[in-house]
Amino acid sequence: MDAKTDIKQRLPSRHVTEGPARAPHRSYFYAMGLTTQQIHQPFVGVASCWNEAAPCNIALMRQAQAVKKGVASAGGTPREFCTITVTDGIAMGHDGMRSSLPSRECIADSVELTVRGHAYDALVGLAGCDKSLPGMMMAMVRLNVPSIFIYGGSILPGTFRGQQVTVQDMFEAVGKHSVGAMSDEDLDEIERVACPSAGACGAQFTANTMATVSEAIGLALPYSAGAPAPYEIRDAFCMTAGEKVMDLIAENIRPRDIVTRKALENAAAVVAASGGSTNAALHLPAIAHECGIKFDLFDVAEIFKKTPYVADLKPGGRYVAKDMFEVGGIPLLMKTLLDNGFLHGDCLTVTGRTIADNLKSVKWNPHQDVVHPADKPITVTGGVVGLKGNLAPEGAIVKVAGMSNLRFTGPARCFDREEDAFEAVQKRTYREGEVIVIRYEGPKGGPGMREMLQTTAALTGQGMGGKIALITDGRFSGATRGFCIGHVGPEAAIGGPIGLLEDGDIIEIDAVAGTLNVKLSDAELAQRKTKWTARATNHTSGALWKYAQQVGPAVGGAVTHPGGAHEKQCYADI
Repeated sequence: MDAKTDIKQRLPSRHVTEGPARAPHRSYFYAMGLTTQQIHQPFVGVASCWNEAAPCNIALMRQAQAVKKGVASAGGTPREFCTITVTDGIAMGHDGMRSSLPSRECIADSVELTVRGHAYDALVGLAGCDKSLPGMMMAMVRLNVPSIFIYGGSILPGTFRGQQVTVQDMFEAVGKHSVGAMSDEDLDEIERVACPSAGACGAQFTANTMATVSEAIGLALPYSAGAPAPYEIRDAFCMTAGEKVMDLIAENIRPRDIVTRKALENAAAVVAASGGSTNAALHLPAIAHECGIKFDLFDVAEIFKKTPYVADLKPGGRYVAKDMFEVGGIPLLMKTLLDNGFLHGDCLTVTGRTIADNLKSVKWNPHQDVVHPADKPITVTGGVVGLKGNLAPEGAIVKVAGMSNLRFTGPARCFDREEDAFEAVQKRTYREGEVIVIRYEGPKGGPGMREMLQTTAALTGQGMGGKIALITDGRFSGATRGFCIGHVGPEAAIGGPIGLLEDGDIIEIDAVAGTLNVKLSDAELAQRKTKWTARATNHTSGALWKYAQQVGPAVGGAVTHPGGAHEKQCYADI
């Protein structure tokens, strides 16, 4: 009836397994086939975002079984459960994309509620898609029980007539098709080969960006985030994670011991160095918020500014995640950053050792050109740049990896939703040299802060990369390339300057100086503000309405609750 080990006396699961009053609770566990020994061992939640929505998620259940074996072999009792995923590739370009960013909060909330409700002692979280990775990491630091993060792995690249292709090429193919540069037959052929396996989008889009973050921030085992989903080595990583989380319980090493200000800076550095997704500037502040650490878009941008871009990864470069894994993985990238002073080596990780200790045996691979040495980078500044100015007082962000021209000036062409902008692109009613403005797509105004890959990829496919610019209070996919600026704040829905723009206003973008301005005086902007009225929304009930009421600005990560700074009791200490 009572715990067989002293460790149980300090763990949350004692509230459901120990003492005479918990006999009814134990009867449920016996009903599921648990033994007396298993009931009195630490309970480890194994949370998976498995579903059949997209290839990113279909390998997660298999990997969860390996985690459970690892937990059991090390004297723990695994308890598997699933949560949702909204997959951006399928949500892209229609109303479904409004559900994407809110799904991050739903994932974090649902994992929290499951762990709280059943009094689990630790967490191993498996995720495979853009918002499920940060959502799972947010849950870990929110609950603060010993935790290990596992990425489900990237998809393998496809091959189209001898060329390596990804889903990015598919979206750009739509643009080519719209201008007659690709036939119906070619479009049909490429769509059948672009995504040949399970796994998340293969280049340094948001999923692989946040996977890279998971190792750099210390929540994932070294090398585990780089192995593609179909590789059998993934099961070995999962088994090891299950075993290792039991060590973390014994040593009482918790996520907030790992995710410190320095760890967040390390995470931002690997995003910049790998030419990663601008969405990291939403997710890193949100993870920090759960810890009670202030780390907003400007803090992220400061790290971006001083970190070199060294990993030649798509969409701006030549290679995909599989290629980097096979030449040395994320540790190779981190090693050159550490050796050249761009990482904090003293940060703790889930191995129980520091970043520097983990990387001690990593040798530089001179027989590859996927990752450049940090003292001989592709460019000396990071692949992502923060912007600020009278058009973005709360900031904005742009991915510059692979771009040659970092300045752009042109007249505004304003659209109040993505669909209208995409129609103009399809019909080619825009003009070269314009700055396309898509507004009322922010966290509140969307609601949901939609990504714009459909529009940006179509422009690239039409050969307009570098010939136009695009700004939005929404987001861009990690697969976006070209002069595309997202997260403009304050957003239009609350009267931000982007909502005051008119067609023809001259917009000046300077990614070298880090500025985003419109050539209007403060007096003119103030005058326009007096005439501005909020746009009505069609989302007046349900989850999207609820999200719009709760969500904060993009500069702070578009979060929906007060965060760790306002916490009175941590779940792990109940």
